[in-house]
Amino acid sequence: MKALSAGLRACLVCRSVCDATGVGAAPVRCPRCGAAVHPRKVESLARTWAYLIAAAILYVPANLLPVMQTTTLFGTSRDTIIGGVAYFWSSGSPELAVLIFAVSVVIPMTKMGALATLAYWAGRATGVDAHRLSRIHRVVELVGRWSMLDVFVVALMAGMVQFKSLATVEAGPGAAAFGAVVVFSMLAASSFDPRLLWDKHGHPDHA
Repeated sequence: MKALSAGLRACLVCRSVCDATGVGAAPVRCPRCGAAVHPRKVESLARTWAYLIAAAILYVPANLLPVMQTTTLFGTSRDTIIGGVAYFWSSGSPELAVLIFAVSVVIPMTKMGALATLAYWAGRATGVDAHRLSRIHRVVELVGRWSMLDVFVVALMAGMVQFKSLATVEAGPGAAAFGAVVVFSMLAASSFDPRLLWDKHGHPDHA
């Protein structure tokens, strides 16, 4: 038997379990912290898709616009994310190149793809293994812990290069777009309610 059908709701603020027997879908107040407690996150899928679409749109200029401007004795160059990866790879810093590629390309695309998969199946009534979807959600949570690393890498990259007196690195407009991608993907992850997966695809014996 599911907690929702038993009239129990979890407060997302203090994690207290509230008795909402007989109130239907109306919100109740948590007796511990006073926050409004809903059976599920309000407009979870709509908010998740909105933030995901915004992140996907901004990911295009984040990759096309220069994220850094490098000034050396030989001139000034404006590099995109991939251009920056190639720059550090050719300049003898393959570790930085791999790190930048991982946190700027692999992690954002993995997170957005996983969230889109979860939001898609959460909105469908066809049967699918909820345990498999929950594993995908755990991947999203794991990747989400490294979300802000993208922003820190830009700062670290600039600081290391200037410290070595090899060049001067300044952030470009692509860095602002990329920061917005990170923020919107974090908002999409926080808006998604994983309980929707079990509502649609969970079995009674797994509730």
